[in-house]
Amino acid sequence: MQFSLAFVRFNWCALILIYLIITAGSFVRISGSGMGCPDWPKCFGSWIPPTSAKELPANYKEIFLAKRTKKVEKFNRLLHAIGMEKTADKLNGDPGIYKEESFNARKTWVEYINRLLGFLGGNMLLFGFGWFLLYYRKSKLIWLSALNVILIGIEAWFGSIVVATNLLPWTITIHLFLALVILLIQLYIIYRLKPREEQKIPLPKMDFYIWWFIFGISFYQMFLGTQVREYIDALSKAGLGRETWSDHFGMAFFIHRSFSWMVLALLVIITWRNEKQSKISIIRYAIIVLGFELFAGVLLAYFDMPGLVQTAHLVFASILLGILGMGIFRFRKIQ
Repeated sequence: MQFSLAFVRFNWCALILIYLIITAGSFVRISGSGMGCPDWPKCFGSWIPPTSAKELPANYKEIFLAKRTKKVEKFNRLLHAIGMEKTADKLNGDPGIYKEESFNARKTWVEYINRLLGFLGGNMLLFGFGWFLLYYRKSKLIWLSALNVILIGIEAWFGSIVVATNLLPWTITIHLFLALVILLIQLYIIYRLKPREEQKIPLPKMDFYIWWFIFGISFYQMFLGTQVREYIDALSKAGLGRETWSDHFGMAFFIHRSFSWMVLALLVIITWRNEKQSKISIIRYAIIVLGFELFAGVLLAYFDMPGLVQTAHLVFASILLGILGMGIFRFRKIQ
C-alpha cells in the first residue's frame, strides 16, 4: 500500500513528540516536580494550575490527600483482583505514600507542561489512527495504531497512579516501560510505511545476532538506570555525600556500569566491521549516540553534575534504543 508523504511526516512528528514526552518526564524527575500536581488529570482541581498558594484553600493538603487516598484504595482493589495481594498490602502499609507536599509554583508548572505534552502526544496518536481509518483502513498497521492509542491511554491512567502513590519507584519503572513500548511501536509503524523490500539492509549473521543482543541489553539497561537513580535519590535524602556513594550502591549500579561497557565493546566491533564492509548509516548513528550517552553516564557517576545531565543520559539512551529498534526492523540476516 502506498502512503502519502504527509502521512509519513505526520508519523515522524508523532515520534518526535513521544521523545519530548520522555524528555519532559525525566526533567520532572530531576527537578523533583512529580508531585507538582497532587491530582490528575486536573492540577490542583483546575485545568490551568495556580501560580500562587494564595489561590488555594487553606486546607488544600488535606483535600488532595483525601483524593489521592481514594485512588490508592481503588488501585489496591485492582491489585487484589489480579492476584497481586502482597504488592497491594505493601502499598497499603507504606506511610510515605500519604505525605503531601507544599505548593511550589515552579514544580507545578513543570509537571503541568509534562502533562500537556502527554495530552498532545495522545491526541496525535489518536489523530493518526483516525487517518488510518479514513484512508488506509485496509492496512494491517491500523491494528498497531489502535494498540498504541490504547497503550498511551493506559500510560496516562498509570501516570495518575504514579501521582496517587507519591512517586512509588516501581510505578515509575512501569510508566517508563509503557513509554518505551509505545516508542518502539511507533518506530515500527514508520518503518512499515515504506515497502519492506526498500527498507531491508543485509547484515552478516554474527553482526545480526550481536545487534539483537545489544538491543536486549540496552532495553534492560533502561530499567537498571531507574533503580540506580532511586539509590542516588535515597542516598542524597540521607545526607550522604557523593564521595561515599560507591560504598552504598547496590548490585544494580555495578551491573548497569558493566553492561554499559559491554554494549560499547560489542558496538565497537560491529562498527569496525561495518566500516570495512557496508558502511551502514544506522550502525554509525548508534555508536555516536552511545558515545554521548556513556559520557553523560560518566558525568553522573563520577562528577558532581546531576540535573540536566541525567535528562541527557536518558534522552540519549532512548534515542539509542530507537536506533537499535530500527535496526532490528530493517536488518536482514545473511551468511
